[in-house]
Amino acid sequence: MKISANGIQVNYTLEGPADGPVVTMSHSLATDLSMWDLQAKALARRYRVLRYDTRGHGGTEAPAGAYTLSQLAEDARALLRALGIARTHWIGLSMGGMIGQTLALSSPELLQSLSLCDTSSRIPADMKHLWDERIATVEAKGMEPMVEPTVARWFTPKFIETRKDVIEPVRAMIRHTPPKGYVGCCHAIKSLDLTDRLKAITLRTLIIVGAQDMGTPLAASQAINQQIKGSELVVLDPASHLSNLEQPEAFTGALEAFLKRLA
Repeated sequence: MKISANGIQVNYTLEGPADGPVVTMSHSLATDLSMWDLQAKALARRYRVLRYDTRGHGGTEAPAGAYTLSQLAEDARALLRALGIARTHWIGLSMGGMIGQTLALSSPELLQSLSLCDTSSRIPADMKHLWDERIATVEAKGMEPMVEPTVARWFTPKFIETRKDVIEPVRAMIRHTPPKGYVGCCHAIKSLDLTDRLKAITLRTLIIVGAQDMGTPLAASQAINQQIKGSELVVLDPASHLSNLEQPEAFTGALEAFLKRLA
């Protein structure tokens, strides 16, 4: 379904009991809301599950130009407002976790809890060149050159070798990401620098990370864990960046246990 939010058409799905607490799921760069299929199916038994395609991804509009995390957070705020949702639990992976941190700092009243998965709170200065290289590659050649390097970063070698049923749909998601959307979101991610502000977050927070995550390593989750008082850290081993797909049962179990404790 599509709805107008913050000046763009946003693609979303809403499932689960109409009177259930709302859970909003925000995906990583170069994927779409289908990344959450397994978790959404489990959570929708008890919760009203909102999933949406981030600006520039999936079925959501992909305007040209650089995006900002504040803009991506405003998209989410506007989507919630358009759907009449006053408060939600936020579950974000990678870029979705960066949007979640931004929202938690700017609009904490919207959130009932925060689940930050395989994400980071800062892009170190010496890593910004990687984002510039990705932007330049995609602007020149489209998404195809990004497919294999991204898959290699996102999953452990054994999983890539043995689980083609999971890997092929992910390759397709990367391949079909609009180049303008990928580039726009790379600009937003490149400027991420929230670590020193995270102490202001008082929401109940769960942090999940794959032990072998190369994209947003364990140390990045440990830094968030140290900054957000009372936050819980769950490490999934073995798993890399898309730990929700590599360890779906353990990932979903950690989410469900956390949400149940809050209830």
